[in-house]
Amino acid sequence: MLQRFQSPLPPRRLAVAPMMNRTDRHFRYLMRLITRHTWLYSEMVVGRALVHGDPGRLLRHAPDEGPAALQVGGSEPDVLAVAARLAEEHGYNEINLNIGCPSPRVTAGRMGACLMAEPGRVAECVAAMRDATRIPVTVKTRLGIDRQDSFDFLVRFTEAVARVGCGTLIVHARKAWLEGLDPKANRNVPVLDYERVRRLKQAYPELEILVNGGIADLDEAEAACAGLDGAMLGRSAYARPMLFAEADARFFGDPRPGPAVGDVVARYLEYLREIVAAGDKLGPALRHLPGVISGIPGSRAMRSRLGALAGTRDVAAAAEALAPLLARRAA
Repeated sequence: MLQRFQSPLPPRRLAVAPMMNRTDRHFRYLMRLITRHTWLYSEMVVGRALVHGDPGRLLRHAPDEGPAALQVGGSEPDVLAVAARLAEEHGYNEINLNIGCPSPRVTAGRMGACLMAEPGRVAECVAAMRDATRIPVTVKTRLGIDRQDSFDFLVRFTEAVARVGCGTLIVHARKAWLEGLDPKANRNVPVLDYERVRRLKQAYPELEILVNGGIADLDEAEAACAGLDGAMLGRSAYARPMLFAEADARFFGDPRPGPAVGDVVARYLEYLREIVAAGDKLGPALRHLPGVISGIPGSRAMRSRLGALAGTRDVAAAAEALAPLLARRAA
C-alpha cells in the first residue's frame, strides 16, 4: 500500500502535467511510488461527462494518491461547479481548468485554448467552481492563441481569473495556433518564451505561477523555476518516470533517498495483483511500465513479453517477464 500523505500539502514546486491517454489512475499510482511530494494531474475529464456519466468510474483513483489534481474541460459554469464538488468528494486536492489544449476536437466543444479569447466566460467558470468547493481552483493556460499573443492579452486573461479568486496559474510557455497546426505540432512549433511567464509573475507577485513546456529533466526544471513558483513536466515525465526518484530531495527538501527501479517495479506488481483481484485486465496498467524500465539491460525483451499480456489478468506471467530486473534487486 502507498503511504498516506500527511497534510499540509507540499508547495507546487514540481508537477507532472495532465496528458490525455497518459496520466490515468494507473500512471499516477506508479508515479506516487517514485515521488512522495510531486503534484500529479489527471488527464482531462470533460465536465459534462462527470455530470451526465459515471463519476465514480471517471474519478476512481488510489486513496493515497495526493497531492493530486483533477483537470476538467468545459465552459458551462453550472456544469463545472458540479465537477468541482465531485472532485472534492472523491478526494482530489485541487481542480484545474484546462484553457490550454489546442486540439480541434476539444475546441469544437468550446473547451481548451480557444477560451483564452473569452476571459469573462473563464472567470464565470472559475467563480462558479470556487463557490462550489473548498479545494483550490487553478487554471492551466497558454501564452496566447493565434495572433492574440501580446503580453497585454495575457495580462487581461490573468486579471480576469485572478479577480474571481484563482490564485494559481500554470502557463504553457507557448502560444497555441488553433488554425494551421495540429496538437502535436502545437507542442513544438510555437516558440517557447519562459521570460514572458516570468514577466507575468513580476506583474502578479501574489499569484502562484508554474511554467510548463519543453522541460526535459530536473536540471531544466530547476532552471525554468527561476523567478517562478514551480515547473511542470509532461512528455519527459511519461517517457522517463524514474527521473523523479530525485525530485523529493531536490525540490521538496526530503532527505530520504528515492527508490530504485527494482523496488518500484516490485511494488507496482503488488498493485497489479490488487486491480486484477478487483476484476480489471492488465493492459491499461502495464502500458506505463516501458518508461520505467527503459535503458535497463534486457528491457526490450521485457517490454515485448509484457505487451503480450495486455488482454490478460496473468500477474504471474508479468512477474516472470520482469524476473531479470527483480533478480538484480534481490542480489
